[in-house]
Amino acid sequence: MDNSTSAPEQAIVLITGIQAAGKSTIARMLAERLPRSVHLRGDLFRRMVVNGRADMTPEPSEEAVRQLRLRHRLTAAAADDYFREGFTVIAQDVILGEHLTDMVTMIQQRPLLVVVLAPRAEAVSAREAARSKNAYSEWGINLLDHGLRHDTPRLGLWLDTSDQTPEETVEEVIGRAWTEARIP
Repeated sequence: MDNSTSAPEQAIVLITGIQAAGKSTIARMLAERLPRSVHLRGDLFRRMVVNGRADMTPEPSEEAVRQLRLRHRLTAAAADDYFREGFTVIAQDVILGEHLTDMVTMIQQRPLLVVVLAPRAEAVSAREAARSKNAYSEWGINLLDHGLRHDTPRLGLWLDTSDQTPEETVEEVIGRAWTEARIP
């Protein structure tokens, strides 16, 4: 942040949304704007599994759900530890449905701010087409978008970022999250 604006108070900021919603970009840019900050990518815990990984699918196995919950517990524990050491933590992952409520419960430190990036499905399709990776091999954009909008509890600050640049989204998060995204 520039010197003319005071930095927001230390917090854990949990950013979620479907694939290609902009979570990684926004989380990194937000962390870069804040003093003493950490960008925590929950997906790294999934990628650490070398053998025996069970990924989530539209019809997940019990093992895939178990590993997803492990990933969320590890993310929550890391976020809490970094926070206790004085860092503002920007944690990001795809956390949809009941898993968002579970994650909010697992993160013990407060303030906890939940930011849900919810661009329209057609904006996600355009972003996905421009990416070098394809996140939608088994999942359809519309399937995940439906899960976000219909099965995910309305916690925190929901942002339709369809028509925003990443810089505009970060500005909106900084301007609104510390007052509108707080979870008790």
